Amino acid sequence: MAFPDGPLDVHTELQVGGAWTNISASVYTRDPITISYGRPDEGTRVDPGRCTLTLNNRDGTFSPRNPRSPYYGRIGRNTPLRVWVPGTESYLAPSGLQAESASTPSVPALGITGDLDLRVEVTADWYLQPYQVLMGKWTDPAQRSWALSLNAGTLELDWSTNGTVIWYASRPLPALPPRAALRVTLDVDNGTGGSTSTFYAAESLAGPWTQFGDPVVITGTTSVFASTAPLTLAPYLAGTLPLTGRIHAAEVRNGIGGTVAASPDFRPVAPGTPTFTDSAGRAWTVTSPAEITNREPRFQGEVSAWPPRWDVSGEDVYTQIEAAGVLRRYGQGRKALDSTLARRIPSAPGLVAYWPMEDQQGSTQAYSPVPGVRPLTVSGLDWAADDTLGGSSPLPKTRSPASLSAVVPSTTAAGWQTELVYFLPALPAVQTEVLRVTVTGSVMRSAVVYASTAGIRIEARDSDDSVLAFFLYTGTAALADFIGKWNRLAIYVRDGGAGQLRLTAAWRDIVNNSWWRSTTTVVAAMGRVSAINGTWGNALTGMVLGHLSVVAIPANANDNAGSVIYDGADSGFAGESAIDRLVRLAQEEPHLALSVIDGDRTRAAELMGPQRPAALLDLLQACAESDGGILHENREALALVYRDRTSLYNQRPVLTLDYAAAGEVAPPLEPTEDDQHLRNDITIQRDGGSSGRAVIETGPLSVLPPEQGGVGLYDESVTLSLATDDQPLQIAAWRAVLGTVDEARYPTVHLQLHTAPHLISSTLRLRIGDKGVIRNPPPWLPPEQIEFLVYGYTEVLDMYTWDITMNTVPARPWTVGVISSDPVPRADTDGTVLNGALSVSSAVVNVNTTSGPRWVDSATYASEFPFDIRVGGEVMRVTSCTGTALSQTFGVTRSINGISKAHPSGTAVQLATPTIVAL
Repeated sequence: MAFPDGPLDVHTELQVGGAWTNISASVYTRDPITISYGRPDEGTRVDPGRCTLTLNNRDGTFSPRNPRSPYYGRIGRNTPLRVWVPGTESYLAPSGLQAESASTPSVPALGITGDLDLRVEVTADWYLQPYQVLMGKWTDPAQRSWALSLNAGTLELDWSTNGTVIWYASRPLPALPPRAALRVTLDVDNGTGGSTSTFYAAESLAGPWTQFGDPVVITGTTSVFASTAPLTLAPYLAGTLPLTGRIHAAEVRNGIGGTVAASPDFRPVAPGTPTFTDSAGRAWTVTSPAEITNREPRFQGEVSAWPPRWDVSGEDVYTQIEAAGVLRRYGQGRKALDSTLARRIPSAPGLVAYWPMEDQQGSTQAYSPVPGVRPLTVSGLDWAADDTLGGSSPLPKTRSPASLSAVVPSTTAAGWQTELVYFLPALPAVQTEVLRVTVTGSVMRSAVVYASTAGIRIEARDSDDSVLAFFLYTGTAALADFIGKWNRLAIYVRDGGAGQLRLTAAWRDIVNNSWWRSTTTVVAAMGRVSAINGTWGNALTGMVLGHLSVVAIPANANDNAGSVIYDGADSGFAGESAIDRLVRLAQEEPHLALSVIDGDRTRAAELMGPQRPAALLDLLQACAESDGGILHENREALALVYRDRTSLYNQRPVLTLDYAAAGEVAPPLEPTEDDQHLRNDITIQRDGGSSGRAVIETGPLSVLPPEQGGVGLYDESVTLSLATDDQPLQIAAWRAVLGTVDEARYPTVHLQLHTAPHLISSTLRLRIGDKGVIRNPPPWLPPEQIEFLVYGYTEVLDMYTWDITMNTVPARPWTVGVISSDPVPRADTDGTVLNGALSVSSAVVNVNTTSGPRWVDSATYASEFPFDIRVGGEVMRVTSCTGTALSQTFGVTRSINGISKAHPSGTAVQLATPTIVAL
């Protein structure tokens, strides 16, 4: 990187015809490239990323409709654009295609048959993609040695003893930053008649290594097959996906902590190098389109417009373009996604017919989204009358009389299942037909479900409508579950053996997930469904029904339903975590690319209520708002990133600045004591449920009026999608903590990398939500270091300047207590004051607790010492405490934060850094 001794090396590329094309020479330097990402200052939601620049268009190259342009027909609306700068180290960028990315031939040193020690440092999406192979010596079908893979949040080691038979061990990954190192050791003979695989993580290959999960012990010793397969990084193997991310370095060792057999390290390799030899003597070849690069993306987005401009002379012709991140495009479409049932059921394997029955008032039939299936003929229905099922849009309710008739296309499948959702207010007093399924190709010509207070009856009838077989389910609990709640009714057949079929009517309480089954056996072939009918009178008036389907299922010989496509979708996936919902939506929407940064894999993100029909971006934002994390754009791809709330807790700084060091913090650094984000009375309403309220009643930012030591009322009410009524109060309390941070806010922190180039490396690693600190603030500010989280930034790339203005929020509320940590987090006092005046130099502090429990004494709780307190802005270190009543005496070391002064009697005494209880 020539910068700062020469011009800043900025690369601007357009994706033309599917290939990235360098247009840097056409970018005017008279207008700097300006990039913005994340949440703007004073904003509450993340805005779409934005990049503005000016292109020289004298020859019409960037006029999409100009046939003289070499890009004619290949650029236009939403042409991808990316801006990048060379980084301070190289890495292997896998192609993302089904091809090898870097490999070295098999040699005797790599034919390890005993203990293995595998290490790799990568930047990856740890938790989303199934089976991405990090590295392996593995060729199907008979040259398999070993492979190390990611599998949707787990690290897996596979190995073979003979080249074909596979053994494996795996462990769930801990919380990891995007870049981390992983290690697995395989002890083929652990000395107790078995083999042991142990898993580790670290910040880099340099360690130190921390074991995660228990070792995997397998009975019987093992070995590793010495295959002829090359050693490959990020290979594509059958049944896997190509690795997305970066490989920085790797090691293969013969023996645990043993001799290095391969050690590809891409960090010092020149970009574009096709071959190199590692320190172990292995010759590596990079297979295009994979590459060794030092590319550090600063922006990736889409150009939505190409406005041509020129001066009056026609000599200066230019195009000022603005590219936007994918949030802009997602925000343009406001069409609500269909209900979860209407989205899920059409994907059912073996689907024959489906009618959602979500039609609007005034409908005369129910449409089918399945091609070739006739609409459902109905009468006597009040359309869109009930909107209480989480997984559906409003459904119809029966009047008296009402009817339904469906013609089902022919199928050659061996088994069938008919299913629908329903809500029946009460059981009729006499046996009443609920649904009739007409069957062809079988002695059983119809399957009929009846309901009454006497029981739920399933019948098999012949062509004369005579009963061939039946079963009446009379269980009290089963009958109670049939009514008064949302249910699914499934009618299906199974192979009963010896020429018999088993006919079942099963109903499932959607909320409590309890199944009941009424089953009978009849000598008959299973046949196929040709029609479905329902005719209802007064006994079933007020029944709500919908999402009627027919699915061809395997002829398995058990009584379970063959299709489970309704599962979860019927309730709108109520109770799934915010992260699980984001991942599912990304899987359901083929154009949506999304990755997750999960800070605590041991606890679920906030559990959500049903997913109701809404625009895709609104559904994504609802997940972030319920969980309290940050949904933002990925600057390396046309994709989104969700950073969950726990990933913001207790971070180590990514960016450390020193105000006293020349050029590290550019002006202005201006604290703001405003009330922009002040909230001290917060109500959280659960959508469709109860609410919780948290009020800060004491302290300088409480609801007390200013004359009583508070700031007055700053209230807020927010409705969130939540699973239970226990959640609103907890979330309200957490938001109250965030809304009453008693310290100055620094809306922006300004960097000028051209005057502090040593900060470039750490700045390139900085992500939305990362923590930064400023040490040695000026003497007119509080003496403690300034800690902040970066919620967004604006970046200006010019020829000789590189300017970044970060939008920040205080980091202190995100430093939370962890019960298992050392030292154990300490709760602050409810109210303590100086019991007498304190001189400027006294090392003895007399205190009196006015509210709550006393302080711990050092005689009884010696391990709790020392700790820091704050008195009138001075931080003191308490080394001892005597007295077991409310009046106690501290032995202290003064002026821990550089402040030393006298304090009057009655001055408040608090912990210097009180523990914050996390959500």
